Amino acid sequence: MMHDGKPAAVGGELLNAVTVICGVLIAIMLAVLAVRFVFGLGAVTNLNNGYPWGIWVVVDVVIGSAFACGGFSVAMLVYIFNRGEYHALVRPALLASLFGYTLAGAGVIFDLGRWWNFWHIFDPAYANPSSVMLEVALCISAYIVVMWIEFSPTFLERFGRHRARSRLQRVLFVFIALGTVLPMMHQSSLGTMLVVMGPRVDPLWQTPLNPLLYLLSAIGTGYAVVLFESCVASAAYRRRLETHLLTPLAKVMLGMIGAYLAVRLGDLLVRGVFAEALRPTLRAAMFWLETACFVAPLLLLRTAALRRRPARLFLGGVALMLGASLLRIDGYLVARIVPGFHYFPSSSELMVTLGMFAIEVLGYIVVTRRFPVLPREAASH
Repeated sequence: MMHDGKPAAVGGELLNAVTVICGVLIAIMLAVLAVRFVFGLGAVTNLNNGYPWGIWVVVDVVIGSAFACGGFSVAMLVYIFNRGEYHALVRPALLASLFGYTLAGAGVIFDLGRWWNFWHIFDPAYANPSSVMLEVALCISAYIVVMWIEFSPTFLERFGRHRARSRLQRVLFVFIALGTVLPMMHQSSLGTMLVVMGPRVDPLWQTPLNPLLYLLSAIGTGYAVVLFESCVASAAYRRRLETHLLTPLAKVMLGMIGAYLAVRLGDLLVRGVFAEALRPTLRAAMFWLETACFVAPLLLLRTAALRRRPARLFLGGVALMLGASLLRIDGYLVARIVPGFHYFPSSSELMVTLGMFAIEVLGYIVVTRRFPVLPREAASH
C-alpha cells in the first residue's frame, strides 16, 4: 500500500473490544463525577489543605495539555517554518490536540470547589489581570475554540459543504496564526505557576526558567505524541507507517530535547543546587528518573538508521512523554514542600483520569473511521 497524500476516512466497524472497554471506563467516570458534583470533592478525592491540586489538575490538565501540543508543534513546522512535507501529519495531530485540550478544559471544572461559578473566568468583573491562572484559563479556552475552527474543514468535507469549506479556507490563516501563539503563552505560564509558589517548591524544580522549560518540553512532547500516535494508528489500522516523515520529525524532536536538557542542567549548575540531586532522597531519585526519560530518546534515536526503525520511533516517543509527565508530576506534587500533609490519588480520582483517556481514544477511533483525517491509502503498482 502507499499513501496518495489526501485524507480519507479509514472506515470499518465502530463496535469492537477497544471501544467497548472505553465505553465501560467512561460510564464509571460519569458515575464518579455524579457523586463528586452532588457531594463535593471530599467524597471522591484525597485532596486536602496541603494538596488542593491532585491528578485531575496535574495529569488531566497540565500533562494532558502538553500531550495535546502535537497539533501546535506540527502546525508550527508546516506553516511557520514552511516545511510542507509534514502537511499529512497536521490533521491527525490536530485531532489528538483537539480532544486533549477540550478534555483538559472540562477537567478544570471537575476540580473547582464551587464549580457552578466557572463562568466567572469570562466575566471581567471578576478578573485579576495579575493572575497567572487567569491567563492560562483564557488562553486555553481561546485555543480550544481556535482548534475546533481549524479542524472544521474535516467535517465540512465529510458532509459535502465544499462552498463553506472554500470560504473558511480564505480566513483560516488567521486561526492558524492564533493556534501557534496561544499554546506558547499558556504552556509557558504553566511553568510560571510554579515560580509564583516560591519556596514551597523544592529547589530542583523551583527556577525562574520554568516558563522556558515547560514550553520547550511541551513542543518536544508534541512531536513525541505524533510519533506515538502514528505508530499506534499504523498498527491498529494495519496501515503503512509514514517513516519518511517520522524519521526527520524525530530529528527535530531530538533538537528540542537537547535544548531542554541544556537549559535544565545548566540552570541547576548556575543556581548552585545540583548537589541536591546527589542526596539520597525520593526527590533526587525522581529527578534522575525524569532526566533519564529525557535522555533516553537521544540514545534510542541517535542515528538516522535507528530513526527509520518503527520500534525505536515508538519507544523514543514514549520515553519523552514519560519524561514530560514526570517533570510536571514532580514540579506540582513531588516537589511541593508541605509539612504535615501528604497526598496520593484515590481510586475514584484514578477512574476519572482513565475515563478521560478513554474518551480521547474512543473519539479518535470514531472520527478517524468516519471522517477524512488520516492520509488515504491507494494500492501501489
